[in-house]
Amino acid sequence: MDTILELKNITKIYPGGVVANRDVNFDLIDGEIHALVGENGAGKSTLMKIIFGMEQPNDGQIIYRGKQTEINDPNQAIEMGIGMVHQHFMLVPSFTVSENLQLGMEPTKGVFIDNKRLLEVTLELANRYGFYVEPDKPVENIPVAMKQKVEILKVLLRGAKVLILDEPTAVLTPQETKELFTQLKMLKEAGHSIIFISHKLKEVKEISDRVTVLRDGKTQGTLKTSEVSEKDISLLMVGRDITSFDMLRANHISDTTFSVRNVSLKLENNEILKNISFDVREGQILGIAGVEGNGQVELVKQLTREIPINIGEVKLLGQTIKDMSMHGMRKLGFSYIPEDRMEKGIASEGTIYENIVADRIVQDKFTKRGILNTKNIISKAKDLIKEYHVKTSSHNQKIAALSGGNIQKVVVAREASTNPKFLLAEQPTRGVDVGSIEFIHNQLIKLRDQGSAILLISADLEEVMKLSDQILVMYDGEIVAYFDNKDVSEEELGLAMLGLSKHDESRPRGAIANE
Repeated sequence: MDTILELKNITKIYPGGVVANRDVNFDLIDGEIHALVGENGAGKSTLMKIIFGMEQPNDGQIIYRGKQTEINDPNQAIEMGIGMVHQHFMLVPSFTVSENLQLGMEPTKGVFIDNKRLLEVTLELANRYGFYVEPDKPVENIPVAMKQKVEILKVLLRGAKVLILDEPTAVLTPQETKELFTQLKMLKEAGHSIIFISHKLKEVKEISDRVTVLRDGKTQGTLKTSEVSEKDISLLMVGRDITSFDMLRANHISDTTFSVRNVSLKLENNEILKNISFDVREGQILGIAGVEGNGQVELVKQLTREIPINIGEVKLLGQTIKDMSMHGMRKLGFSYIPEDRMEKGIASEGTIYENIVADRIVQDKFTKRGILNTKNIISKAKDLIKEYHVKTSSHNQKIAALSGGNIQKVVVAREASTNPKFLLAEQPTRGVDVGSIEFIHNQLIKLRDQGSAILLISADLEEVMKLSDQILVMYDGEIVAYFDNKDVSEEELGLAMLGLSKHDESRPRGAIANE
């Protein structure tokens, strides 16, 4: 088969001497699915931005359809037949599917948009590629999986023969992932070439023909996927074996640490949360699974006092938190790993040592008569940096200069090192690399085994199933299923996440109080 795209010795160095890519080699064969993997900061995103014209290399060659070329901007990439579907969708929420699909190229009748033709083009395109969409629905009212289909159809409508898909399964259920893979294989059979970026090695093995591994900005090799194992790929990515822990489930039910009863929420006459109840007990990880947008964010905002709790009751160690400040909750043993580490997890202008002990500077050891004991603060920070393997040149380095995985380690170090009674872990490994995921998972298990009660909220079904003792599923603002982890399959969870099944006949002890 012919090579459609080839990158030779691509080097990209950002101002300040940061090397993103060094002598990277990559080739894409006509009609293949080629996976690109690597840890966070390995250079994947930069390489894809170079292909899509968003960045320019300092050195190296780009050869497209046998001719050396330069790709100066995304418009040129699209004209050449290269399209990119970003992990975070770039759609206008209030516009319909058809309007988003043909934005900037709407058919007209005179000076007006031809709405009939707008609809016809959408249906013709969707039918051609086997993608079911609802043309007249506003994008804000369609499921996540359909939004992704709209993004893919957008690049196909603009003539893309090469598709770059960045973490396309990150927010999909197993059923939606299976459907997407069927559609990608159809695109491949139709002659399209796909670059598939993912950290899920099981999916890389399932969907790709070849896999290229990046580490520290350099190519580690391109291999036939059928000839390597997940362990082989992981070793190339990280440079060492990823040792998975033996996940022993909690085998006894302890006292309730955190209790949620009949919590509901209405915003602008919309029912966001509907009668939510559950318990998290000492020495237990309770996972909440669900497709994003089904009330998880609003639930977290209530549990962290960002939104008032007006309906229902939430208790920590038997005390209501309804009128309690976050400082008061922390004094009771509440810790929180937020989804958005940059917005809620750190003070980006601060140093590592300031961020890693920010929750405890009021303690006598660190403050006396209103004066900070910098020596003790720095000493504690150095201990945590070492214990949590934060890669940094100095405790005094600005935290914003760290990689995403290392910033997350700082957040986890701060929240986990106080031996919390209750830890709310919201998307704790989002956007971090394989090595950091392994480390953070081990820390959560260690905390659980030391007696902490942990509420894990994650869109990553694999993570929920790996860590949780028991699992709740949220759909459309309510809990629709209760599972003991040892008794549930991915498929059952996926059906519940899609709202296609309910499982509430035998609620597991520990997930909710006996009624």
